[in-house]
Amino acid sequence: MDFAFDDRVRLIRQETSGLLATADIRAALERYHRHADVDEDARPLYRMLGRHGILAVDWATEYGGRDAGLVTAAAVAEELMTAGVPDTLHVNSIQIVGLFLLLSGSAEQKARYLPRLARGEAFAGVLYTEPQAGSDLSGITTEARRVSGGYRLSGTKVFSLKSHLVDLTLCAARTGGGASRYEGLTVFILDMRAPGIRVRPLPAISDERFNEVTLDDVFVADEDVLGRPGEGFALLLRGLTIERTGLDYTAKARRWYEHALQTLRDTEGEPDAGAGRTEAGDALVEAGRHGADLVKSRLLSWQVISRLGEGRVDEVAAAMAKWYSGELAERVPQWAALEVSPSAAGDPLTARVLEAAYRDAPGQTISAGTSEVMLQVVASARLAAG
Repeated sequence: MDFAFDDRVRLIRQETSGLLATADIRAALERYHRHADVDEDARPLYRMLGRHGILAVDWATEYGGRDAGLVTAAAVAEELMTAGVPDTLHVNSIQIVGLFLLLSGSAEQKARYLPRLARGEAFAGVLYTEPQAGSDLSGITTEARRVSGGYRLSGTKVFSLKSHLVDLTLCAARTGGGASRYEGLTVFILDMRAPGIRVRPLPAISDERFNEVTLDDVFVADEDVLGRPGEGFALLLRGLTIERTGLDYTAKARRWYEHALQTLRDTEGEPDAGAGRTEAGDALVEAGRHGADLVKSRLLSWQVISRLGEGRVDEVAAAMAKWYSGELAERVPQWAALEVSPSAAGDPLTARVLEAAYRDAPGQTISAGTSEVMLQVVASARLAAG
């Protein structure tokens, strides 16, 4: 695998870095982080970025992109997250829902939804998880009842991030039965303003808001069915593989790590090489191990992204990347809390970042597929290969 980036990727990285350094974007970022502990609305920031055309650079120009390729888009996303741009709306709207539509949507669906997502004028999310169906989506029970011109959806979805802010969601529901639980699932494009949708917050220790979304006989027209009715599980599996590059987890862990490392240096100082192993030296040795793990995690993620850029969806490699990056994104803030302590940070922003990261840590090994499920995917493939 070639880990070097071509000139086009380097140029758009520079453009993105320069944009993030402009006064208006920096001011918007500062406003967001000043109030991030109350789940500040990041949509105004994304509208600014969307006007500069960097949210979906891999999409075709007719959909608001630049035809720059998936690897370039991943490089832009990495720049955004490293700079502290909140990632959830971008990951959900562009990297998950947008890419899902690109791969599986009709020409009419792409034309209707993608340009607004690319410009930051609309935002998207997913409604998959249910009270009794998490990583195993074959357990979905939300019912889609066939009616004239479309379907009526009824059921409950849980742990939906930011669904109170989004305009549309991908919703998985059951349109029929089959020989197994994997048959009869269908994916719908759901207008979150449609009658019969109720959104309420769920208690959580993280800053980001999780929601319960109740669907009460919600009408979805035939034109908003993704793919063929009843064949949604294969689409979901492909979509989850795309979601599991691990890049977003690695980038978040990197940002948390850099805040912790700077605080450690500020409070403990650099160890004296001639004085033997000091307490500060031990802490920095441990920091070095985490730094090396971050490099490995990034390489795993870029391996998956490179293959996706070539049109190859590697479920096993994606599971490995998600497992490793998710575990690391849980481990880094826990290390920071024990070795550094957010209260030791001289910078109020750093203190908030580290404290929030510690509360976010447990969810990193759950979202987009639990660590246990990722290990099962890898082990099953190994056993099948003999």
